[in-house]
Amino acid sequence: MLEHLLCFNVVRMAKVFGVSRSGFYYWIKHHHKTVQREVTRQELDTKVKEAFDSSKGRDGARRIQKELAENGDSHNIKTIAASMKRQDLTPKAARKFKCTTDSKHKMPVAPNLLAQDFNAAAPNQKWAGDITYVATSEGWLYLAVIIDLYSRQVVGWSMDTRMTATLVCDALSMALFRRGFPEQVIVHSDRGSQYCSKDYRDLITAYNLRQSMSRKGNCWDNACVESFFHSMKVEAIQYEPIMTRHEMRQAIFEYIEVDYNRTRRHSALGYLSPVNFEQQNIA
Repeated sequence: MLEHLLCFNVVRMAKVFGVSRSGFYYWIKHHHKTVQREVTRQELDTKVKEAFDSSKGRDGARRIQKELAENGDSHNIKTIAASMKRQDLTPKAARKFKCTTDSKHKMPVAPNLLAQDFNAAAPNQKWAGDITYVATSEGWLYLAVIIDLYSRQVVGWSMDTRMTATLVCDALSMALFRRGFPEQVIVHSDRGSQYCSKDYRDLITAYNLRQSMSRKGNCWDNACVESFFHSMKVEAIQYEPIMTRHEMRQAIFEYIEVDYNRTRRHSALGYLSPVNFEQQNIA
């Protein structure tokens, strides 16, 4: 009707199209607002899609909201969620993974000093470590990590084709070197034979650390590291094609040192990455 307004009478066109004249005039008066809303929505959808893609499809509405807000573009969480739904943007989903702990041994076991208190007032007060495995086209690849519970930063890690004491010793050695060889740090793990080994206990003693171990069969005693492994497998491995061991090493290295430590927003840190959290909170 608007297109032919100069050629035909409004009354006649309204009758032909079965609409009211008042409705047409209302639309004339207000349609620019509808157009503007659509433009605004498309602009938001573009920004949400860019943030989602930059996170490699890992971030949900809450993390995307924080990302946009840091760039001066604040929106309600429901608005972000609606935009993701419109665009069919679904963060990578979860699945369960098996436990790797071998606690059937007669080696010495340390007391549980951590006692599920995962809070730390400063870096290098509490570290937590564990081992997991990932499948490659050439067989299993094992990963051991050390996480500083103050910032949830992975400060030490090691990978090998076998799950040995050397694997966990190398991860702890990296953490000690990168953190400047602090003393009296509580180093928590499960009761796996690797963590009870003489080599690992000697390393703990040599650098004046305090060894702590979870209760038998209680995965909640090391929940922070379990959470990290869960996130890594879901976000970096689960949806990727099967990799060789070399490719898997590269993927895990990139996830730990680039994605997780430096850019991934952690809900327990006020949606800052571990590195940014330490930079903002340590003078």
